[in-house]
Amino acid sequence: MKTVRCAIYTRKSSDEGLEQSFNSLDAQREACGAYILSQASEGWSALPEIYDDGGLSGGTLERPALKRLLAEVAAGRVDIIVVYKVDRLTRSLFDFAKLVETFDAAGTSFVSVTQSFNTTTSMGRLTLNMLLSFAQFEREVTAERIRDKIAASKARGMWMGGTPPLGYAPNDRSLVIVEEHASLVRHLFARYLALGSVRRLMDELAQSAVTVPVRTTVSGKPLGGGAFTRGQLYQILKNVVYTGRIGHKDKAYPGLHPAIIDTATFDAVQAMLADHLQGHRSKASAAESSPLAGRIVDASGEPLVATHATKNKVRHRYYVSRALQQGTSASGLRIPAREIEALVAERVQQLVRQPLELATQAALDVQVHQVAELHARCEALDQQLAERRSPALLAILKQVQVDDAAVTLTCDTAALAKVLGMGQRADAPATIEISCAARLTRSGRALRLVQDNGATVQATPDRSLVRLLVQARRWWGMLRTGEISTTELAVREGVTSSYVSRVVRLAFLAPAVTEAILAGRQRAGVTVASLTAEGAIAADWQAQIAALLPARRR
Repeated sequence: MKTVRCAIYTRKSSDEGLEQSFNSLDAQREACGAYILSQASEGWSALPEIYDDGGLSGGTLERPALKRLLAEVAAGRVDIIVVYKVDRLTRSLFDFAKLVETFDAAGTSFVSVTQSFNTTTSMGRLTLNMLLSFAQFEREVTAERIRDKIAASKARGMWMGGTPPLGYAPNDRSLVIVEEHASLVRHLFARYLALGSVRRLMDELAQSAVTVPVRTTVSGKPLGGGAFTRGQLYQILKNVVYTGRIGHKDKAYPGLHPAIIDTATFDAVQAMLADHLQGHRSKASAAESSPLAGRIVDASGEPLVATHATKNKVRHRYYVSRALQQGTSASGLRIPAREIEALVAERVQQLVRQPLELATQAALDVQVHQVAELHARCEALDQQLAERRSPALLAILKQVQVDDAAVTLTCDTAALAKVLGMGQRADAPATIEISCAARLTRSGRALRLVQDNGATVQATPDRSLVRLLVQARRWWGMLRTGEISTTELAVREGVTSSYVSRVVRLAFLAPAVTEAILAGRQRAGVTVASLTAEGAIAADWQAQIAALLPARRR
């Protein structure tokens, strides 16, 4: 009789009681071992390895013992996985679908000893899907109840926790005024109305050495201590809590805490902020928009400013370091706008083109019957992202950070789930990062953004290179007839004979290289000077392709 190798997997969500000599994990293992022993007549035999995950949630697959077990399954060393209950293996329907796919590929099944089914039968799989669906429904109902409770509590004016705004300290379900900080808040509102600009207010505070007061959270984490930023000032000036109200989504309710700012002052500040925002939008619409404005920063987190230059009636847009734009520094970034925008859109599209990987990273709550729908929605989103100023892209993208050799995108997972029309698990991360190797380099007279394989981000034909190839074909056409020599041609064109020879050889470039140059897809750094340098072009076409075209990505 063939031996059926059985691996026992146990899990407990909390670490409470694990220090005992006989704990929940031991009880689960003992029950599973007894079940395997009862199937000895079928050839079942328990493997000696122990796969215990103590104090780990079943809502994620990031568990050490489970990873070891999956590695053994992939290696073909496990026939059946035995668990005490199915939720010991996973509490997520989407994770279960991935596990079943892994098990099927390795020819492995699993059995729950306290539930009368196993995945070796179709009825067992149906029952399992039903149980997991009800478990997921229960979690979603619980989450809805918590959200409803928070909404009802805020409607009654209660403070529902978190870091209190500057000027307040928590007091049970309400807030009390910290007068030292409250006076600073009143000063900020008054000075903004007087100066009429958040930037001027920030500069005034910096000149006066006014910093963010140092505070400590309930958990003991220190806050503040640095200079006020524009974001912090906007957050303070827009916070309805200072008027004695509690905000929830788009509504505000009378709070149980006292006000620091009177309603008239707060409304005046909101009106001024709205006017400035409308004026900014009007200016932006008057010129070609820069979709990454407000989202793109340098390696130190300093925002880059959208600007442009006009040459020969052609408008060229850039994202520039503020110090470089204002002339206070000779160093900084100056990035071609269209190239960085194309790179950002391409990288987000690459993420969307892998729906299951995307669902895992963003912790999307995708049920088994929704997998095909997820693929269809990702395909539709991929087409939307192809637009330069795609509303979907702007909703997903939180920040673009440009370093010396890499560009890192930070994407909002909640916005991504909303765009795709999918839910998220409770343990979903707020953001995910996409990093791509790219550097800023000069190609001829132009500044280009180049990827790690040597390709420029945006395929733009170089007119001087195209003219050079045309000239090479024209000169070769004249020389091949034999009616004129290289020396005579050089004299007529006003160049040297060696230059004519170096140009004419470009008529014999590999077809792939010629096509790439005409389409603007050559390797960055390929210029007229580099192509006409002495000994620059190899005779072998494969060598030309390796030297002049971007490397293929593996």
